[in-house]
Amino acid sequence: MVNTRPTGEALTRQDEPTRIKVCGITRLEDGELAVELGAWALGMIFYEGSPRSCSLEHAREIVAALRRRVELCGVFVNAHLDHVLQLSDELGLDMLQLHGDEGPSYCSEVARRTGARIIKAAQVSGPGEVRDIERFHVDFHLLDARARSPERAGLRGGTGESFDWTLLQGRRSKVPLILSGGLNAGNVAAAIELAHPYAVDTASGTEAAPGRKDPQKLRDFFTAVRAEDSRRARRLDPSLDPAPIGQPA
Repeated sequence: MVNTRPTGEALTRQDEPTRIKVCGITRLEDGELAVELGAWALGMIFYEGSPRSCSLEHAREIVAALRRRVELCGVFVNAHLDHVLQLSDELGLDMLQLHGDEGPSYCSEVARRTGARIIKAAQVSGPGEVRDIERFHVDFHLLDARARSPERAGLRGGTGESFDWTLLQGRRSKVPLILSGGLNAGNVAAAIELAHPYAVDTASGTEAAPGRKDPQKLRDFFTAVRAEDSRRARRLDPSLDPAPIGQPA
């Protein structure tokens, strides 16, 4: 049997709802639906190598409409520091996700010069990546799957593949964890039960096409997360269980 004992920050937050970050947003209507459903954060990807790359024009539209209603996150991959600083300042981003090979000093400098909260992402294929990200003293760690198929090898996220979540059993970092990688309405409950993340991140699992959300898939994802949160709350406090039929609630 797999040991599902929570680790890291999960030891102190089992009763908190799982936050949801919706990534790969390129259209205002998708962002608006995500916010309506209760998204914690929206991710806009500023990396030309991604099929979900968001144009600056659309990013301006999204942040103008949704500022102060949701955390607005810019996603960068091995970007020049000046480029990150410029977009962060122009758009007024709340969070910056660094999804490439950026080192700890780079992350610290971005945080110092923007004031934004920093998400450092790592692609996971084994326990080494889970341990290595502990070098980064940032606001959040995001763990994503490393693509296994050759045609997706160059992608930084959004592969539709997941990784072995049991690798997180050895995680000892207190930095809040955002779990990513192939999450969809069919598997996100199992991921939450096993990893107890601070937040889950969805991109390809809620799409009709890259950069274009499927409204029903997005709704189903939120429903699955909230259902798992409710199950967890009942496990922690059995008094929350519905009364048996025929007995008063």
